[in-house]
Amino acid sequence: MKKIIVNADDFGLHEAINSAIIEGHLSGCVSSASIMPNGKAFLHAAHLCSQNRLLGVGVHLTLVGLEPLSEPEKVSSLVDDQGLFYKSYIHFLLRYVQGKIRQEEIKREMALQIEQVIAAGIPVTHLDSHQHLHIIPGIFEVVVELAKCYHIGAVRIPDESYFFTGGYPFSLSRILGRTGLTYLSRMARRKIVKHGLVAPDHFFGMLSGGHMSENYLLQVVEQLPEGVSEIMMHPGKTNELLEYEYGWGYGWEDEFTAVVSKKVRSVLKKRDIGLTSFGELRHA
Repeated sequence: MKKIIVNADDFGLHEAINSAIIEGHLSGCVSSASIMPNGKAFLHAAHLCSQNRLLGVGVHLTLVGLEPLSEPEKVSSLVDDQGLFYKSYIHFLLRYVQGKIRQEEIKREMALQIEQVIAAGIPVTHLDSHQHLHIIPGIFEVVVELAKCYHIGAVRIPDESYFFTGGYPFSLSRILGRTGLTYLSRMARRKIVKHGLVAPDHFFGMLSGGHMSENYLLQVVEQLPEGVSEIMMHPGKTNELLEYEYGWGYGWEDEFTAVVSKKVRSVLKKRDIGLTSFGELRHA
C-alpha cells in the first residue's frame, strides 16, 4: 500500500500562494496545506478553507520572518527591537543555543497561533513549522504538549532519507542541513509514539525544498516506498512578485505546475497511489 500526503506550505502568507494551493487541491494533487496564522493573507486563506472542506489543514507554526500574534513585550526573547521575529532561522538558533530564547514565550506564541486557526473554524489536522523549527529539541516537547492540549493528533516529521536525492542537483551545504534535520527528526519520531501522536512513515521535499518541479516530483513518486509518505511543496503564482516580497529564491511557479500536472496525476493513478491527509492517519 502506497499513499501520499501532498502538503502545500505557507498557506496564508500571500494571496498568490493561497490561490495556487486551492487550484492545486481542486485540479491537482494537493491534499493538505499548512496555514500560517500570522501570515498577511491568513483571512483570505481561512475563507478559502471554508469553501474547500476536503482540504486537510495543519498549523504552520512560525517563529521567524514574520510578526508575532503575541504582544511583543510578552515574547521579548523572540523579537527584535521593532517587535518582529528575527528574519533568519540561523539567528534564532544561535540565540536558542545561547539560552536567550524563553521556552514559555515559545509556548505562548505557538498556542496563540493554534487558537487563531481554531477560532477561524478550521479543523486542525496536524502541526508543523516554518523552517522546521518545531523539530529542535526543547521546542519539539512544547509542540507535543500543545498537540495533546488542543487534541491535534499528528505532526510533521521531516526525516527525508540520508541517501535520497531524487535526481536533484544538491549542494554540500544542503546535504549537511538535511542530514542534521533528519537526525533530529528521527529522535522526534521516537518521542511521538510515546505520546500517542502519529506522522507519515516517510518524508520528501527537504533537499529540493522550494524547487520541487514536475520532474523531481515524478522521481519521488517513482521511488515511493510502501506506507504513507508526505511530500512537502511550495506552490505559488508569479515568481517575480513573491521573490520581491520574500527573496527566498523559490521556484513557486514550477512547484505550482508540478501539483497541477496531468502527468503526475496519471502516474499516481497508474501506480494506484492514493492521496490522503494527516487527518486520516489515525484511521489508517
